Amino acid sequence: MVRHTFSHSDFFDAAFALVVKRGPTAATVGAITARLKAPTGSFYHRFASRDALLGELWLRTLQAFQEGINAALDAGDGLKAALHTPIWVREHMDEGRLLLLHHRDDFVQGDWPRDLQEGVAEQTRRSRVALEKFARDTFGSDGADEVRRAGFILGSVPVAAVRDYLRRGEPPPPIVDELIRTTYYAIINGYHAGQRGSR
Repeated sequence: MVRHTFSHSDFFDAAFALVVKRGPTAATVGAITARLKAPTGSFYHRFASRDALLGELWLRTLQAFQEGINAALDAGDGLKAALHTPIWVREHMDEGRLLLLHHRDDFVQGDWPRDLQEGVAEQTRRSRVALEKFARDTFGSDGADEVRRAGFILGSVPVAAVRDYLRRGEPPPPIVDELIRTTYYAIINGYHAGQRGSR
């Protein structure tokens, strides 16, 4: 009788496929092991729980996505950071569906496993620092309103622009980049025009 050895990657791949196709709730331990034809015990030999696997899957995907945004912001290129979303989604459609069509809380039921909490906190901290720096550089302040503007043009606008295409399984067309670029400059230029007009 041949014994099959299942790796961490095998379980991640199975969970990833289930989430992309039917959403996070479909990725139960039973569904994951059934997809691999693996015994349930082999799952629990590697993961403390379903939450541990799905939480790590979500966090890894977020980190891969945010890497390009943070690199652009570190280089002082806000427009490149805003345009990263459609570019990344075209190259990673399935990862985009997992990350941008679902909320973080869809992956973990209740509190995040302790060993993942630090990773989530660090990712949140780094994103906040990058937003605040962009706000200071672009709007002259990292006050609450300036940070909200930064989050809107770097995050909310690009994600909203690609989401319907992800739902349909279509790569975002080039006009999406044009609309993000137009919105980016409209908000920044409008802000500075308003500042000049108030003097």
